[in-house]
Formats: sequence, C-alpha cells, structure tokens
Amino acid sequence: MEPFIHLHVHTQYSLLDGQASIDALIDKAQKDGMNAIAVTDHGNMFGIKEFFNKVSKKNGKPLGAIKDLEKEQKALKGKEELTAEEQARLGEIPALIEAEKKKIFKPIIGCECYCARNGRHNKSLKEDRSGYHLIVLAKNMNGYKNLIKMVSISWTEGFYGRPRIDHELLEKYHEDLIVCSACLGGEIPQHIMHGRIDKAEESIQWFKRLFGEDYYLEMQRHETHDPNADCTTYPKQQEVNKVLIELAHKYNVKLIATNDVHFVNAEDAEAHDRLICLSTGKDLDDPTRMRYSKQEWMKTTAEMNTIFADIPEALSNTLEIAGKVEFYSIDSGPIMPTFAIPEEFGTEESYREKLSEQELFEEFTRDENGNVVLSEDDAKDKIKKLGGYDKLYRIKLEADYLKKLTYDGARECYGEDLSEEVRERLDFELHIMKTMGFPGYFLIVQDFIKAAREELGVSVGPG
Repeated sequence: MEPFIHLHVHTQYSLLDGQASIDALIDKAQKDGMNAIAVTDHGNMFGIKEFFNKVSKKNGKPLGAIKDLEKEQKALKGKEELTAEEQARLGEIPALIEAEKKKIFKPIIGCECYCARNGRHNKSLKEDRSGYHLIVLAKNMNGYKNLIKMVSISWTEGFYGRPRIDHELLEKYHEDLIVCSACLGGEIPQHIMHGRIDKAEESIQWFKRLFGEDYYLEMQRHETHDPNADCTTYPKQQEVNKVLIELAHKYNVKLIATNDVHFVNAEDAEAHDRLICLSTGKDLDDPTRMRYSKQEWMKTTAEMNTIFADIPEALSNTLEIAGKVEFYSIDSGPIMPTFAIPEEFGTEESYREKLSEQELFEEFTRDENGNVVLSEDDAKDKIKKLGGYDKLYRIKLEADYLKKLTYDGARECYGEDLSEEVRERLDFELHIMKTMGFPGYFLIVQDFIKAAREELGVSVGPG
C-alpha cells in the first residue's frame, strides 16, 4: 500500500462550506498513520493559528521525549568512563530519538485561493465574481509570509464576490510556495472541460516556468451512486483526469491524488448537505439546489489506495510534497510601540556601553535577590525567548525607567521612607515584569491612564 497524506482539506473555517473541526481532522489523520496534512480553506487562512497550535500541542510529547533523550545522551558522552550498562544505553538512544521523531506530525499551511480570470483589478464581468481554484502551500517561513501577503491582498484589492489573487501576485510572491492545480474549479480542469486543450497547455507551461518542480497536477475521483448526491462530478473528473495524465507526461509535471475534504467521516455527509442548504439559501427538497457528491470525507490511506490503485505515484507524490515542507513556527512575540523614555534618563546606546552581556544574563535569569534559580540551559532558553541580548538592552532600559516611576509613585503614597515590606513587594513585581519582557507594556498603559486622569478628565480604573 502506497503512503498518502491529504493536501486538499477544508475545515469549518471554509465558512458554510467546510464542516470538519481541526481537532477531528488531525486525530483521524494520526490514527490512520499519516504524519502530516494540509489545511487549505477557501480564500482564507482563518484556521491556520488553531491548526498550528493543535499540532504543536500534540507534538509536545515526542518533542519533550527527544529533548530528554538528547540531554541524557550529552551527559553520558560527557563522562570520562562509562559502565557497561551506560555504554549500552548510549547505543540505544539514537534509535529511540528516531522513533520519537517519527511520531512528530507536520502541519502544512496552505489556502485554496481564487485566482481571478482577468486580473484581480477587473470587477465588471460575471466571470470576475469568483476565480479559478488553486491550492497554494507554504514550504517554509518565507513561503508562509508570501502566502499571507497574497491572501491579504486578495481581500483588500481583489475582492469581488470572492477574495481573488491573480497571476501578477503569483509572479511577485511565488518564492517558497508549492502549487497544485486543484479540483474541477481549477484553471487547467476548466480549460479541459471546455475543450480548450491549447489553453490548458499554456497554463501548465506558465505554472511550470514559475514554480518548476513545485508545481503539481491534481487528480480527484469522487465516484458515487447515491441518487441524492451529485452524480455529475465523477464523469467530469474522469474526463479531466485522462487529459491531466497525458499532459503530466508531456510536460514532465508530477501528479498528486487528493480528495476534496469538507467533512471528517462518511456519515457526516448528510449534515454537510444541510450546511450547503444554509449556505445557498435553498430548501432540502429543492431539486435544483447545489449538491456535493457526498464523497468529500477525509478518506483513509487504504481508501485512497483503492481509488487510485492504477496510479500509485499520485499517492506517494503527496509525501514528496510533505518532505519539501519545513517545520517552522508561526508564533511571534507581541508587537508593541516603543515607549519614549527621556534621554536624560538613559538610552539604549548608553546601556550598551555600561552593561556587559554577562551582567544582563545574570540579571534576567536570577530572582529579584540575585539568587540563581535556573539551570544553564534553561537560562539560555530564557534569554533566547526574550529576543536575545539586542532586545535585552531595551527591556533593561524600560525596566529601570518603570522602576523610577514606580518608586516615585510609591513615595507619594507611603512617604519618603518606604518600609521593607513595600520595597520587597515592589521589587518582586518589577522583577517579574522585567524578566517576562513586559516593562514597555506597563509604561504604555500608565501613560494613557495618567493622561486620562490628569489631562482628559476621563474616568479610568486603577490600571
């Protein structure tokens, strides 16, 4: 049986179109032995953060085990002499690490974009109100940034019936992206269905020139015999697939098999059918309403192997795509404005001159009394999470200015001679703010609260 992963997946964030929860999709994929899936919602990336967070949480256990094993390996290698038992354990660790790595699940971030037929700025014809479907996947952080840039522009500049990108945006932001030709709504299938084989070939050559080996032709087979489902899709897919196979060989473009996933299990088809009625404003018994083939569930690897038994490379090529995608984090620290600190108090430049990196290291990794509370490795991780030493100089400056304002305010409340209890409590709270990297936030908050009270006459709480 050929290995396979899903690369064309709609979650509930394909609003009133997808019915699958992200949790359920990940769980089913993992239970089936898939080590990755893509999320490719229609025209948006609303579900990507949830997708990334859920996968990160599930990967916590194997990643934690790998970290522990590597720490144990380092400790054993650091010993001058090893017992026979320790030597055996050292020999076991690499295999154990590899076993844990195989448990790691890869989130593939993508979008099924609408690509405007006549350019995203044209908004006059009926055919402009949507666009050709196109699966776009990010290979790494740079690809992710290019993808979110295109999707953002599709809403701000290209929206007309749907958020639309176009060939111009694909040319500008093509780096580190993988593109698949999508379902029957894609540019190539549409040309084939309308007898424009020459146009289909032109389109394939255009995408191939731009994306090279990162361009794939996509096949789907949604065979159904349910009289209450759309039975017209499968014959069209078969017609299109026949030409796709020929063109794939002619232009040396690899084929992939996908299932247009909109719900998790086969039994969810009826619920999805009702969702489409809500989406289109039609009654369930309306004979003219839009219907799906009811084959749009997340099929297992075995089911996909049965469907595409005659073209196994289309299944294994999905793993080739997964292999091209890097593990990367889309998390980032809070982006806040820089609070203007009076120059007479200090500047980042002056702090760099008077403080060494070692002094910063000790201040940010010890408690408020200067006691060592972290291991060397954990202390280094903390510095890294705070943004490194370049960021620490700014945080230290903000923390010192916040301390000055805090003590000035405390003396107004308690008098010049502050008690030991007050000092302890202030130093503890200020140290927490500083070592978490948030003194700038508190400076900003106190600034607008001060302005509200003293200048604007606006009622505010204690802040």
